[in-house]
Amino acid sequence: MKKSRGRTGRKRRRKHLQSFMDGVSCSHKLEYINLKKWLKDRGFEDSNLRPAQFWDTGRGLMTTKALQVRDLVISLPEKCLLTTGTVLSSCLGEYIMKWKPPVSPLIALCTFLIAEKHAGEKSLWKPYLDVLPKTYTCPVCLEHDVVSLLPEPLRKKAQEQRTTVHELYMSSKAFFSSLQPLFAENTGTIFNYSALEWAWCTINTRTIYMKHSQRECFSLEPDVYALAPYLDLLNHSPNVQVKAAFNEQTRSYEIRTNSQCKKYKEVFICYGPHDNQRLLLEYGFVAMNNPHSSVYVSSDTLLKYFPPLDKQRNAKISILKDHDFLENLTFGWDGPSWRLFTALKLLSLGADEFTSWRRTLLGDVISARNEQQTLTITAKICHFLIEETQHALLQISQLKRNKENLKNQLTLVEALRLEDLKILQKSAEILCNLNMAT
Repeated sequence: MKKSRGRTGRKRRRKHLQSFMDGVSCSHKLEYINLKKWLKDRGFEDSNLRPAQFWDTGRGLMTTKALQVRDLVISLPEKCLLTTGTVLSSCLGEYIMKWKPPVSPLIALCTFLIAEKHAGEKSLWKPYLDVLPKTYTCPVCLEHDVVSLLPEPLRKKAQEQRTTVHELYMSSKAFFSSLQPLFAENTGTIFNYSALEWAWCTINTRTIYMKHSQRECFSLEPDVYALAPYLDLLNHSPNVQVKAAFNEQTRSYEIRTNSQCKKYKEVFICYGPHDNQRLLLEYGFVAMNNPHSSVYVSSDTLLKYFPPLDKQRNAKISILKDHDFLENLTFGWDGPSWRLFTALKLLSLGADEFTSWRRTLLGDVISARNEQQTLTITAKICHFLIEETQHALLQISQLKRNKENLKNQLTLVEALRLEDLKILQKSAEILCNLNMAT
């Protein structure tokens, strides 16, 4: 008797563990009940998707029935979408219409989100706002100590992102002040920098692409954003394919899957064939074992391994610049990219070979010596990046011990660096084999 109880206990534990691996439903939580009711009032038919918490991706949507190729995953009526049209039909509309120079569609949406969040209980969009993240992990939100641990090319982009948001804030302050008649409190305290940062991240990480016709009350930036409540709970996977578009007939935004999905499993969509640096920059997460991932080589690193006394050095750098061969030089799962190899081949040309630079850019073999030197330098750069990545990982683990408040941010950068390390080690192996072959 005892034995069998142990077995059922084990079975139950296994089942519990399995359900935890699959995902734990959150449908019973008040915020999701409210959201579903709110969506239903706007014409959304309950689909087979349930909000759930997954151990590896966090919050997402699971399916209650098996999905086949071309099945409709979700169909969200136009009434549920938050667009610039929504903003213009709100009390902000008349202020936007008369403001000169016109604000961008992006600022219009940010302003609406901040105003609705401030309205709290009175907001018509409260059920949606309640399920939006309170904080984000895009580089613009990361602490300085954490940003400094990003790989150099991404660190540069993170600083650019910060500048973009800051400039957006500074250039919108006068417009925010013009909204004072709508609020009892000072607009300066409502539309502060952290409120704009939150709204900007919400739009940057969660909007779907939806083209709207150009309106005169907006600046000329493309008006292509729509926030899609519930649909935006779908997480990204680089390994799935979906078809997503606004259906003019049904006046709904629809997603159909191009891959199968088992019952009670998480349903994924694909945000595009992005590498992890792009995913972190734009969405604030990284995908493990991402087939599109690459490690970028900065031009500074590239030039570190060439003799400064090479008389043609400056001419070579100019050629690479003119032909756009100083950007997007990468190591991937299949080793150094063709672009990286070509840039290094051109830099490795001997004085007597320099006139053949055009042939190099076309991928021709110039000489055995040039090929060998290119391989040697590529391997050196790869090893330099491995050491640099290992050093960064060491710093991250030390910081994680000392700064509890930064743990989540550091874990994210750690995941990126660990993936980079795997790619670089794979590349080093490939280069080693190539070297032995030559």
